[in-house]
Amino acid sequence: MSNVGELGEFLRVRRAALQPDDVGLRSFGLRRVPGLRREEIALLAGVSSTYYARLEQGLSTNASDSVIEALGRALNLNDDERVHLKNLACPVKRTRRAPRKPDSVRPGIARLIRSMSTTPAVVLGRRSEVLAWNLWGTGWWPVISISMRRTTRQRGRI
Repeated sequence: MSNVGELGEFLRVRRAALQPDDVGLRSFGLRRVPGLRREEIALLAGVSSTYYARLEQGLSTNASDSVIEALGRALNLNDDERVHLKNLACPVKRTRRAPRKPDSVRPGIARLIRSMSTTPAVVLGRRSEVLAWNLWGTGWWPVISISMRRTTRQRGRI
């Protein structure tokens, strides 16, 4: 079972274990479900009943710490149960990928561009940044002229 499913099951079990009298609510008429209704927990926690239902059904996976704390209070959880609730509710922390190295032109491509003396040539990076060009390429694509002025000091013209 996933954490989302476990979170919903935990919330349902804890909600079913509480009676209206346990949390200071009055009980009216017959109850179709054991324990408190979703709407009652949502009211006690200060969240919308729709949002609480989405949490319980596993349709919302991004509850804030303040919402989780409010649910812990509304469900009368002890310290260990609150820690468990928080562990179930917090998504797995993803590790960030190492930043990519800047795009560069391989030596073979640089030689090819240099050898093209009568044809415009431009090499673009992943994000369409100009990485390399030949003399004819500057006339073919005006943006290169601007880029060339900025990057000649950094990379040098090929």
